[in-house]
Amino acid sequence: MINKLVIPVIIVVLSIAAAMWMSAQQRTPNTVPPAPPVMLVDVMRAESSTIQIKVSAQGTVTPRTETTLVSEVSGLITQVSPAFVAGGFFAKGDVLVRIDDRNYRAELKRAQASVASAKTNVTQETGLADYAETDWQRAKKLLPSSSKAATDLALRKPQLEEAMANLDSAKAELAKRMDDLDRTVIRAPYDGMVREKIADIGQFVGAGTQLAVTFAVDIAEIRLPLPDRELPFLDLSHSIMKDGSGPEVSLTAEIGGIEYSWQGNLVRTEGVFDERSRVLYVVAQVTDPYNQQGTRWTSPLRIGTFVNASISGRSAENIIKLPRSVLYRDNQVWTINENNELVANTVELLRADEKSIYISSGITADDLVCLTVLDNPLPRTRVRFTDPGEFTVGMTENAGN
Repeated sequence: MINKLVIPVIIVVLSIAAAMWMSAQQRTPNTVPPAPPVMLVDVMRAESSTIQIKVSAQGTVTPRTETTLVSEVSGLITQVSPAFVAGGFFAKGDVLVRIDDRNYRAELKRAQASVASAKTNVTQETGLADYAETDWQRAKKLLPSSSKAATDLALRKPQLEEAMANLDSAKAELAKRMDDLDRTVIRAPYDGMVREKIADIGQFVGAGTQLAVTFAVDIAEIRLPLPDRELPFLDLSHSIMKDGSGPEVSLTAEIGGIEYSWQGNLVRTEGVFDERSRVLYVVAQVTDPYNQQGTRWTSPLRIGTFVNASISGRSAENIIKLPRSVLYRDNQVWTINENNELVANTVELLRADEKSIYISSGITADDLVCLTVLDNPLPRTRVRFTDPGEFTVGMTENAGN
């Protein structure tokens, strides 16, 4: 009975002792703290350079000179030029419209006859005045005294002056009739194009009737709005633009799926800010927009074309260009130090466009810039990267808007 109770106890005791001995024989493993995660990022090496700033704007091409041709006389239109159609080109001095001039020729002949008659009267009065001078000298010896008025009358001076005045009036009427006759022919005031034809052959027009709307094709203008933040980057002084050598402007437009370009210059500003939009309008000019003088452009710059303009601005030195995606809130850019750790840098932007930023201070040349967009970057986070030379982005010579 005792053996039945003792044996189980002995077995349990021996089992416990064996477990304790085996436990004592085990070595405690060395604990190693886990390594922090290392992100793989793309980088580029910053490069500084001198850039020419480009300011972008948009506008519509308009003619520098536009005219509404009107008739200065009344009459029936008897002839029009083949160029007198919408879109027709003409040269300065070309006859565009002729108005029936028969009545004006008749009036001119009457005026010529009046001049001839007035000249005859002047000749007659001059002869009579000579005779009167002789008679007056004879009579003056017999008269004790005479008045000045009596002397003028005796010499027929009033009659001669009246005859000369009638001659001047007749000459003025002749000049008017000649001008009226000349106005029956409407000539082109400049090299240009017909924008809109209003009257045509067979139509009776009165003085002041509109005949057509034309514009000159020597120079086209583009009115470009500039916000005040862009003005410091451009030289808009009067001394620069007065001779037509203002900042260069590159114009582009997509026509039929093909992009065309033209070159011009800023020539003036409108001098005041628009009260509603708070922009200053500058005016660019392009010479020979319709390519009438040669093969200057691959496509004419037609009036009404909507164009994108890139204006050449001032130059800036020691500027670093980076992709816009590297810029975080509060103008921060993340770089990588010599320990391959992220470092936040607050930068000062010269300007920015849709694709790039232009940094004037905050980072230096040869800094490694993190190109990978990070969700929640933390300072001193370790990273790894490939050769930065593969991702180096060189400077371009222009800084667009």
